[in-house]
Amino acid sequence: MKNRQIEAIVFDFDGTLAHLTIDFEKMKSRLNDLANVFVDDMPDAQDYPALEWIEKVSGYIKESDPETGKQFNTRCRFLVTSMEIEAAQNGGMFSYSVPLLKMLKNEGIKTAVISRNSASAIKTVCPEITKLNECVLAREDVKLVKPNPYHLNKALELLGVSKENTIMVGDHHMDIQTAKNAGTMSAGVASGRISIEELKKSEPDFVAETCEDLVLLLRENNLL
Repeated sequence: MKNRQIEAIVFDFDGTLAHLTIDFEKMKSRLNDLANVFVDDMPDAQDYPALEWIEKVSGYIKESDPETGKQFNTRCRFLVTSMEIEAAQNGGMFSYSVPLLKMLKNEGIKTAVISRNSASAIKTVCPEITKLNECVLAREDVKLVKPNPYHLNKALELLGVSKENTIMVGDHHMDIQTAKNAGTMSAGVASGRISIEELKKSEPDFVAETCEDLVLLLRENNLL
Protein backbone atom coordinates (compact mmCIF):
# COMPACT_ATOMS: atom_id res chain seq x y z
CA MET A 1 0.00 0.00 0.00
CA LYS A 2 1.33 3.44 -0.90
CA ASN A 3 1.91 5.95 1.86
CA ARG A 4 -1.05 8.32 1.64
CA GLN A 5 -2.00 11.29 3.77
CA ILE A 6 -5.40 10.79 5.41
CA GLU A 7 -7.80 13.71 5.07
CA ALA A 8 -10.90 11.95 6.38
CA ILE A 9 -11.84 9.07 8.67
CA VAL A 10 -15.23 7.41 8.27
CA PHE A 11 -16.30 5.43 11.31
CA ASP A 12 -18.80 2.69 11.87
CA PHE A 13 -20.79 3.37 15.07
CA ASP A 14 -21.80 0.35 17.17
CA GLY A 15 -18.76 -1.56 18.37
CA THR A 16 -16.44 1.06 16.89
CA LEU A 17 -17.25 4.33 18.65
CA ALA A 18 -19.90 2.99 21.02
CA HIS A 19 -20.49 -0.13 23.08
CA LEU A 20 -22.17 -2.84 21.03
CA THR A 21 -25.33 -3.66 22.99
CA ILE A 22 -27.66 -4.96 20.29
CA ASP A 23 -28.47 -8.66 20.63
CA PHE A 24 -28.51 -9.65 16.96
CA GLU A 25 -29.36 -13.29 17.69
CA LYS A 26 -32.43 -12.22 19.66
CA MET A 27 -33.38 -9.84 16.86
CA LYS A 28 -33.18 -12.59 14.26
CA SER A 29 -35.22 -14.92 16.48
CA ARG A 30 -37.97 -12.33 16.85
CA LEU A 31 -37.94 -11.65 13.11
CA ASN A 32 -38.35 -15.37 12.44
CA ASP A 33 -41.29 -15.49 14.86
CA LEU A 34 -42.93 -12.58 13.06
CA ALA A 35 -42.36 -14.14 9.65
CA ASN A 36 -44.05 -17.37 10.75
CA VAL A 37 -47.29 -15.38 10.96
CA PHE A 38 -46.99 -14.36 7.30
CA VAL A 39 -45.38 -17.24 5.45
CA ASP A 40 -44.71 -20.96 5.92
CA ASP A 41 -41.61 -21.49 3.76
CA MET A 42 -38.98 -18.80 4.22
CA PRO A 43 -35.19 -18.36 4.42
CA ASP A 44 -33.79 -18.70 7.92
CA ALA A 45 -32.92 -15.34 9.47
CA GLN A 46 -29.62 -16.81 10.65
CA ASP A 47 -28.45 -17.05 7.03
CA TYR A 48 -28.62 -13.30 6.31
CA PRO A 49 -27.99 -9.98 8.05
CA ALA A 50 -31.32 -8.69 9.43
CA LEU A 51 -31.94 -5.93 6.87
CA GLU A 52 -31.16 -8.16 3.89
CA TRP A 53 -33.35 -10.93 5.32
CA ILE A 54 -36.28 -8.53 5.69
CA GLU A 55 -35.97 -7.46 2.05
CA LYS A 56 -35.67 -11.06 0.85
CA VAL A 57 -38.73 -12.32 2.72
CA SER A 58 -40.74 -9.18 1.88
CA GLY A 59 -39.95 -9.71 -1.80
CA TYR A 60 -41.02 -13.33 -1.56
CA ILE A 61 -44.36 -12.36 0.00
CA LYS A 62 -44.92 -9.51 -2.48
CA GLU A 63 -44.76 -11.96 -5.39
CA SER A 64 -48.19 -13.31 -4.40
CA ASP A 65 -49.53 -10.46 -2.24
CA PRO A 66 -47.87 -7.03 -2.66
CA GLU A 67 -49.86 -5.37 0.13
CA THR A 68 -49.08 -8.08 2.66
CA GLY A 69 -45.42 -7.97 1.67
CA LYS A 70 -45.37 -4.23 2.31
CA GLN A 71 -47.08 -4.70 5.69
CA PHE A 72 -44.56 -7.37 6.65
CA ASN A 73 -41.65 -5.11 5.73
CA THR A 74 -43.06 -2.25 7.81
CA ARG A 75 -43.66 -4.44 10.86
CA CYS A 76 -40.16 -5.94 10.64
CA ARG A 77 -38.52 -2.54 10.42
CA PHE A 78 -40.55 -1.28 13.35
CA LEU A 79 -39.39 -4.32 15.35
CA VAL A 80 -35.75 -3.73 14.43
CA THR A 81 -35.90 -0.02 15.26
CA SER A 82 -37.60 -0.62 18.61
CA MET A 83 -34.93 -3.16 19.58
CA GLU A 84 -32.18 -0.77 18.48
CA ILE A 85 -33.56 2.07 20.59
CA GLU A 86 -34.01 -0.24 23.58
CA ALA A 87 -30.39 -1.37 23.25
CA ALA A 88 -29.21 2.23 22.80
CA GLN A 89 -30.79 3.21 26.11
CA ASN A 90 -28.42 0.75 27.79
CA GLY A 91 -25.41 1.76 25.71
CA GLY A 92 -22.90 4.56 25.57
CA MET A 93 -19.83 5.84 23.80
CA PHE A 94 -16.41 4.40 24.62
CA SER A 95 -14.58 6.71 27.02
CA TYR A 96 -12.08 7.77 24.36
CA SER A 97 -14.51 8.29 21.46
CA VAL A 98 -15.75 11.84 22.05
CA PRO A 99 -12.30 13.24 22.98
CA LEU A 100 -10.86 11.49 19.91
CA LEU A 101 -13.46 12.98 17.56
CA LYS A 102 -12.93 16.44 19.04
CA MET A 103 -9.16 16.11 18.65
CA LEU A 104 -9.44 15.05 15.02
CA LYS A 105 -11.78 17.94 14.30
CA ASN A 106 -9.38 20.41 15.92
CA GLU A 107 -6.57 19.03 13.76
CA GLY A 108 -8.55 19.51 10.56
CA ILE A 109 -9.21 15.81 9.94
CA LYS A 110 -12.74 15.38 8.61
CA THR A 111 -14.81 12.65 10.23
CA ALA A 112 -18.08 10.93 9.41
CA VAL A 113 -20.19 8.09 10.76
CA ILE A 114 -21.99 5.59 8.55
CA SER A 115 -24.18 2.98 10.21
CA ARG A 116 -26.82 0.38 9.44
CA ASN A 117 -28.38 1.41 12.75
CA SER A 118 -31.27 3.89 12.94
CA ALA A 119 -30.65 7.60 13.43
CA SER A 120 -32.83 7.64 16.54
CA ALA A 121 -30.78 4.88 18.18
CA ILE A 122 -27.48 6.58 17.34
CA LYS A 123 -28.67 9.89 18.77
CA THR A 124 -29.96 8.13 21.87
CA VAL A 125 -26.43 6.88 22.54
CA CYS A 126 -24.75 10.16 21.55
CA PRO A 127 -27.02 13.23 21.24
CA GLU A 128 -24.07 15.35 20.06
CA ILE A 129 -23.03 12.96 17.29
CA THR A 130 -23.85 15.40 14.47
CA LYS A 131 -21.81 18.15 16.14
CA LEU A 132 -18.80 15.87 16.47
CA ASN A 133 -18.75 14.83 12.81
CA GLU A 134 -19.11 16.55 9.44
CA CYS A 135 -21.77 14.04 8.46
CA VAL A 136 -23.68 11.14 10.00
CA LEU A 137 -25.48 8.73 7.68
CA ALA A 138 -27.78 6.22 9.37
CA ARG A 139 -29.69 3.68 7.29
CA GLU A 140 -32.63 6.06 6.76
CA ASP A 141 -30.31 8.59 5.17
CA VAL A 142 -29.22 6.48 2.21
CA LYS A 143 -30.96 4.31 -0.36
CA LEU A 144 -28.36 1.53 -0.04
CA VAL A 145 -26.52 0.63 3.18
CA LYS A 146 -23.04 -0.83 3.64
CA PRO A 147 -21.46 -3.08 2.48
CA ASN A 148 -22.86 -1.46 -0.67
CA PRO A 149 -20.30 1.24 -1.57
CA TYR A 150 -23.09 3.79 -2.03
CA HIS A 151 -23.22 4.34 1.74
CA LEU A 152 -19.54 5.22 2.01
CA ASN A 153 -19.45 7.07 -1.31
CA LYS A 154 -22.27 9.32 -0.13
CA ALA A 155 -20.22 10.22 2.94
CA LEU A 156 -17.21 11.00 0.76
CA GLU A 157 -19.38 13.24 -1.41
CA LEU A 158 -20.67 15.16 1.61
CA LEU A 159 -17.19 15.45 3.10
CA GLY A 160 -15.72 16.62 -0.18
CA VAL A 161 -12.76 14.23 0.00
CA SER A 162 -11.28 11.63 -2.32
CA LYS A 163 -11.39 7.90 -1.64
CA GLU A 164 -7.58 7.79 -1.89
CA ASN A 165 -7.28 10.03 1.17
CA THR A 166 -9.98 8.38 3.28
CA ILE A 167 -9.94 5.44 5.67
CA MET A 168 -13.01 3.47 6.73
CA VAL A 169 -12.88 2.13 10.29
CA GLY A 170 -15.10 -0.55 11.77
CA ASP A 171 -15.32 -3.53 14.10
CA HIS A 172 -16.78 -5.98 11.59
CA HIS A 173 -15.77 -7.72 8.36
CA MET A 174 -18.61 -5.84 6.67
CA ASP A 175 -16.91 -2.51 7.37
CA ILE A 176 -13.66 -3.69 5.83
CA GLN A 177 -15.53 -5.00 2.80
CA THR A 178 -17.34 -1.67 2.48
CA ALA A 179 -13.99 0.12 2.29
CA LYS A 180 -12.73 -2.31 -0.33
CA ASN A 181 -15.93 -1.93 -2.35
CA ALA A 182 -15.60 1.87 -2.34
CA GLY A 183 -11.82 1.93 -2.86
CA THR A 184 -10.79 3.60 0.40
CA MET A 185 -8.21 2.46 2.92
CA SER A 186 -9.59 0.12 5.56
CA ALA A 187 -9.03 -0.52 9.26
CA GLY A 188 -10.47 -3.07 11.66
CA VAL A 189 -10.77 -2.44 15.39
CA ALA A 190 -11.36 -5.18 17.96
CA SER A 191 -13.57 -3.08 20.23
CA GLY A 192 -16.69 -4.95 19.15
CA ARG A 193 -17.06 -8.72 19.23
CA ILE A 194 -14.43 -9.75 16.68
CA SER A 195 -10.77 -10.27 17.57
CA ILE A 196 -7.84 -8.73 15.75
CA GLU A 197 -6.82 -12.14 14.41
CA GLU A 198 -10.29 -12.70 13.02
CA LEU A 199 -10.45 -9.20 11.50
CA LYS A 200 -7.13 -9.85 9.75
CA LYS A 201 -8.84 -12.52 7.65
CA SER A 202 -10.59 -9.71 5.74
CA GLU A 203 -7.15 -8.21 4.96
CA PRO A 204 -7.66 -4.61 6.14
CA ASP A 205 -4.83 -2.12 5.68
CA PHE A 206 -4.60 -1.66 9.47
CA VAL A 207 -5.85 -3.37 12.63
CA ALA A 208 -5.87 -2.14 16.22
CA GLU A 209 -7.61 -2.84 19.50
CA THR A 210 -9.49 0.48 19.52
CA CYS A 211 -9.97 3.63 17.44
CA GLU A 212 -7.68 5.40 19.87
CA ASP A 213 -4.92 2.86 19.21
CA LEU A 214 -5.59 3.09 15.49
CA VAL A 215 -5.01 6.84 15.41
CA LEU A 216 -1.66 6.31 17.14
CA LEU A 217 -0.80 3.65 14.57
CA LEU A 218 -1.70 5.96 11.69
CA ARG A 219 0.51 8.66 13.18
CA GLU A 220 3.38 6.19 13.42
CA ASN A 221 2.92 5.54 9.70
CA ASN A 222 2.93 9.30 8.98
CA LEU A 223 -0.62 9.17 7.65
CA LEU A 224 -2.04 11.65 10.17
